[in-house]
Amino acid sequence: MIPGVGLTKNDTGATPLDSLAEWAGYLGVAPLVLCLAGVGLLPVYAWQEIAQRAALAWGALLLVAAAAVHWGLALAGRLPSPSMRIVALLAAALAGAAGVLLGGQRGLALLVIGHGGFWMYEKHSLGSLLPATHVALRRQLTFATCMLLALTMFVSDTAGLS
Repeated sequence: MIPGVGLTKNDTGATPLDSLAEWAGYLGVAPLVLCLAGVGLLPVYAWQEIAQRAALAWGALLLVAAAAVHWGLALAGRLPSPSMRIVALLAAALAGAAGVLLGGQRGLALLVIGHGGFWMYEKHSLGSLLPATHVALRRQLTFATCMLLALTMFVSDTAGLS
């Protein structure tokens, strides 16, 4: 557990997340809902393509932001930073960039894999070091992000986008 983060006064358990922080996390996923709706409902192919590109960009941003939290904790000395942890954080950033560069359905698929893979890393490698409330929120946000990106990928196929 990170010292001073997520503990009650008597260090007996995790405190609930601030509701504003929780809402901010969920609102961070909301643009993916709009992108999915845009790909599926916009009447012009060019607009659908823009919505798909926005989903790619936002999905990559979310992946890099999740890794940046760990990067910041490692730089602050609050999280051990062995070489493999640094490699995992760089891999998340590279997966985000590669997803944007690939574009289309392949890029969306890579982002789904990137988010899922980073969640697995975070849960299994750092789960005991992070507050339980953080891990629970990240699980929910990762699930929502992966589902929305995957649905956008499937709807892109139906819309004729590559």
